[in-house]
Amino acid sequence: MESTTACIGIGSNVGERLTNLQQALDRLTLVPCTTVTGVSRVYMTEPFGDPDQNRYFNAVVALNTSLDPATLREHCKSIEHDLGRPDQYQRWSPRTIDLDILLFGNRCIKNNLLTIPHAEMHHRRFVLIPLLDLGNPEHPLLHCTIADLLKSCQDHSVPVRLTEKLKIAQV
Repeated sequence: MESTTACIGIGSNVGERLTNLQQALDRLTLVPCTTVTGVSRVYMTEPFGDPDQNRYFNAVVALNTSLDPATLREHCKSIEHDLGRPDQYQRWSPRTIDLDILLFGNRCIKNNLLTIPHAEMHHRRFVLIPLLDLGNPEHPLLHCTIADLLKSCQDHSVPVRLTEKLKIAQV
């Protein structure tokens, strides 16, 4: 398979949130046939869905991968499991780590395991703002840029950019 740029959203609101994000990023650098090419700034955001929980730390990681989307998803699920996320969880519940494939090149996939591009990303500022840190890709279904989606986003939350940064490990 030829190489594709994928964007992975990462988030945490349990425990040492920045450490959890860094550990997820470190593990993404170990995924076979994959190179981490960029990482956004870290943003603190309000919890989505259930407001009675800690704020999230969110970031987006850009990857260059020759894996297929389903295999990349399996690696993401394995990283989540290794970092303490249970296999079964309630939607919008607190989590040690959450990894979501947001974009996979310009591919559009919808099946029982994957929806790419992420079905809700255009409704969430905590996804769109970090994506802009990595450039201004076009949404392959909506045919507009991330900046355009941000202008029309109904989510009025204000992600706070943190001074702390994630570091890409040299492999």
